[in-house]
Formats: sequence, C-alpha cells, structure tokens
Amino acid sequence: MPTPSSAPCAIAYRVEVADLHAHLFRVTLTIARPAATQRVSLPVWIPGSYLVREFSKNLQNLHARQGKQALPLQQLDKNTWEASANPAKPLVLVCEIYAFDTSVRTAWLDASRGFFNGTSLFLRVHGQEDTAHALELVPAKAMADWSVATGLAPCDTTPQGFGHYRAENYDELADCPVEMGRFWSGSFKACGVPHRFVVAGAPPSLDGARLLADAKAICETEIRFWHGSRGKPPHKNYVFMLNAVDDGYGGLEHRNSTVLVCTRRDLPRLAEDKTAPPKRSEGYTTLLGLISHEYFHTWNVKRLRPAEFARYAYDAEQYTRLLWFFEGFTSYYDDLLLRRTGLLDNASYLKLLNKTINQVQQSPGRLLHSVAQASMDAWVKYYRQDENTPNATVSYYTKGALVALCFDLTLRGEGQTTLDDVMRALWKRCQAGAMREADFAEVLADLGGRSFDAEIQAWVHGTADLPLKDLLAGHGVAVHEDPAQLAQRLGLRVAESNGVQVKVVLRGGAAEQAGMAAGDEWLGVEVDGHGWRMSKLDDLLLYAGTARHATALVARDKRLLRLPLALPPAASCTTWRLATETPRAVTAWLEPISEK
Repeated sequence: MPTPSSAPCAIAYRVEVADLHAHLFRVTLTIARPAATQRVSLPVWIPGSYLVREFSKNLQNLHARQGKQALPLQQLDKNTWEASANPAKPLVLVCEIYAFDTSVRTAWLDASRGFFNGTSLFLRVHGQEDTAHALELVPAKAMADWSVATGLAPCDTTPQGFGHYRAENYDELADCPVEMGRFWSGSFKACGVPHRFVVAGAPPSLDGARLLADAKAICETEIRFWHGSRGKPPHKNYVFMLNAVDDGYGGLEHRNSTVLVCTRRDLPRLAEDKTAPPKRSEGYTTLLGLISHEYFHTWNVKRLRPAEFARYAYDAEQYTRLLWFFEGFTSYYDDLLLRRTGLLDNASYLKLLNKTINQVQQSPGRLLHSVAQASMDAWVKYYRQDENTPNATVSYYTKGALVALCFDLTLRGEGQTTLDDVMRALWKRCQAGAMREADFAEVLADLGGRSFDAEIQAWVHGTADLPLKDLLAGHGVAVHEDPAQLAQRLGLRVAESNGVQVKVVLRGGAAEQAGMAAGDEWLGVEVDGHGWRMSKLDDLLLYAGTARHATALVARDKRLLRLPLALPPAASCTTWRLATETPRAVTAWLEPISEK
C-alpha cells in the first residue's frame, strides 16, 4: 500500500519546458475524477501583493481531452473555463504559460533560469481545492545541470530536485514557488530547523558563508521572538530564493519560503584582506532588512492573518483594513530585530528609523488618508502609484511602522507590557489565523491595563501627525529639526539624470503654487532680469542668491512656460534628525525585554 506522501493525487500537474527561448512553460493538469460540468480558473492576484495582475494574460493554447477525445472548453470570463466531462474518466487540460517577468510575483523562463509562483501556472479545479495536489517537474535536455529549490514536500525526486512533489491542497501548492537553474546554494539550521538559501545570478565575489551566518542569526532571533529560547517555528523547513539582478529590489512572503530580488552590488563580498573585519555596505544592510521582513511574515500574515484572508479568494480583490498591522508592524520589527540580532548598532538603527519618519512627514497624503483607509485602498492606490500618490495617500508600510513604534514606546513608558508581548499574545489568541482589529484592541487592554481605543482611533483611523517627538524623548531620543533639502522646500521630487525632470509636485508647496506639473522639464531660471540655464536643481541656489522671487522656465508638451516662483527660505521647511540623548534608555528600548 502506498504511503500517504506517495499515494496518487486526484489533482496532478506536470510542468515542463515548451520552449526555453520563447519563455514558455507547458503545464498539464490531470483531474482524476472531474465533475460533469467542471470549471477551472487561473488566479488574478497573488496573496501578499494586492493588485489584480491578470495572470491569464500569459496563458495560451489551452485545450482539453478525455482519453483520445478532445473536449470543447467554454470560456466564461477572463480567467475561467468550463468543460462538460464524463466523471468516470480523467480530464486532462494542457496549456502554455508565457514566463518573462523578473519580479517576485509571476514567472520567468530562459536558458539560464526558471521560476514560477503557482498562481501564475496552476489552474484551480473548482470543487476540489481541498484535496491533495501533486506536482511533477520535468527537466529539458538543456537543463541537465539545473537544480530545483522549493518549499513543497518531495515524494520522488532526483538529487537535483526534479521529479514529484505533493501539496495538501491548492492553497499550499499556490504558496510554494519553485526556483530552477544554475544557482548558488547553501544551508543552515536555525533553532534546529533546516533552512536553505539559494541565489540565482550570484557573482563570483559572493561571500556565501557570511550571507548564511547573517540569515541564520536573523532567523534564530525571530524564532525566539515568537516562541522563546526553546521554541520551534511553525515550519519544518524553509527556503530563501534570492534572484540577484543588475537593478531591482523586492520580496514576497510564503508559508515556508520567500522570494527575494536584490542588486548584485548589494550582496556581501569576499574580502581581499582576510585579516580585516568585514564591512557591511548600506545595500547589504537593506538586503538584511528585506530578509528580516519576509521571514517575520512567516508568523505575521501567513498564519496570524486578517480574518478576511481566512481563505484566499483568487478570482477577485480581497479587502482588509489591517495591512497597517500586517505590513506596517512587520516593517517596524524588520530593522528592530536586526538591531537585536547585533547586525545593527543603535546609531545605524536610529538612522533607518529617521529615514522612515521623514518619508512619512514629507508625504502630504498622510493628512488626508488614514493607514486603515490606505490598507483598504491598497488595490487602487499603493499598488498603482503615480505622480499624485504622495498627495493622496500614505504608505501603510512606513506609517504602519511608526504606529507600531508609538504603541511600543507608549506601552514601555507605562511599564505594564511591550509590543513584543502583544504580538505573542495575538499569536496565541488567534491560532486559527483569523485576526480582527478588535483582537488587537482587547489584547492591548488586557496587557496594558487600560483601554487603548483612543490611540487606535487617532493613530490608525485618524490623519493627525503621530506623537513621535514626545514618545522618542521619553526613551532617550531627541528630535532635531534641520533645514530641508531644496527639493523638499519647493515641494518637488525630481530626477536629474538629464537635466531637471519634475516627477512629483507636492500639495501646497511653492512649486504647485507656481503652476508646475509632473512631467515638466525645468530648463532655467530668471532672476532680476538675468536668465540662467539649469542642469541640476541646486543651480537654482547658485543663480537666485538671496532673491525671494524668480521666474522658472519650463517645457511642457513642447511649449515653453514662464512660471512665477516664490523661493521659500531655508527655515520654512525642516527634516527630522534623531539623536541619542541617554544611551542607556535607548539600549533598554532596543534590547528584547523578555522571551516568554
């Protein structure tokens, strides 16, 4: 009798290469016991990335058969098909998927690398989503030296990883991406649990040993954060899949893996001087923060998740007002846990926190859109950003992180509990995975000894600025206000690669009052009757001197415009600079309080 792990599955997928150079996967789906009227559909979005991406646009040449008889398929909408089948015979559907997206969200295939998320390749069999699903990965001749990395459970695979895998249901299959190719691979154990790290596109200078050591430190810190010094994570194994490219950044969390993208320059490099201590570049610190962020999602959003995500609905948007918690609080802890791991010192951590504060403070949309509203509107605002985004909304990542900071410092200041304890209590309270805002409020009240409804209303549902200065001062961090850079004083965001290109005009700023618009090319400036050509924004200070008024010369749609511009003084706009006043108090805040 076959073991459960090797027993035949009612739903089976076979993935092979149709054409490497045309970037086409061929996917064969076999439904052992189809319904008389069997529907299948391809997801329109991938959990963790809140935008309808229309994965069916990459599907082609779909056809069905039972035995040798071809069956007609009726397309019901953009991503759903239906077949009239004999329930006594297996139904086989074959399609091709175009895979040429280097992001973490879809699929890629060329002569050196293959990658896919299940939501891009696997038609969902309606009515049988909760049955076991099998996956077979078949290599082509050109892939003889390729290997496979995935979080799926293997049943019968080659040493390189090709062969058969099994998922308990469609959700698990869709949540376990697959990396294939000639990648660098290393492994470690975190709190006794096997972890694998693979890097596609790794240059010869990659210091793999250092990457593994730092990733292990992050994983062990986060496991102990949630489960204490003797705890185990909720996964039996974990896979980091990092694609190193010339220019790119991003990550997407999964139940026991994550997919990451970084620039090759950000990877740790082998030191030429073996006796010198290794240096950590700003880019590598950013990569470690990404690793920390996505691994923290193993708990916060993949298992402890919004009640609205108790079961994913793959065919349409799925709304929640809680992304400020699941993404924002994760963004708070990603760098904080780097500090607690010892990969950052206090000054480096405060520098990153300073950057987050200024990003929020410099977005006029924070005064218009709450983080709860921003969470709800992620599908149409955050993931569809344009030149007006900073004026219309606020990031639930960055402001959500600051909301977490405010709760943490408030709780610590009152001496009853910490946000660490709140997170662990929510984990225990919501073991089924479904969390609501009321759960957060009740745990805060239980552990904090009072109601925090006023803070939730003001910080989560309100648009007033957060009480960051007072809270930071109470923990030994002073806020100094320095004169802002020229672009911020003018209310602009520009690019200067080829002259001065206006990208964003911020609400209420001098540039908006002058009539500037996104897309303008700022050519020059007239001051006191003299005209000057500008090649970069700082040229304005050179030519304006102490003048308070000038005429901006801009090109828009091939028309030349003369715009009256009031030049704000340096003191009119400031940026924050955090400074340590009492190091002992800061250390107490940044170190873990307990590991219960």
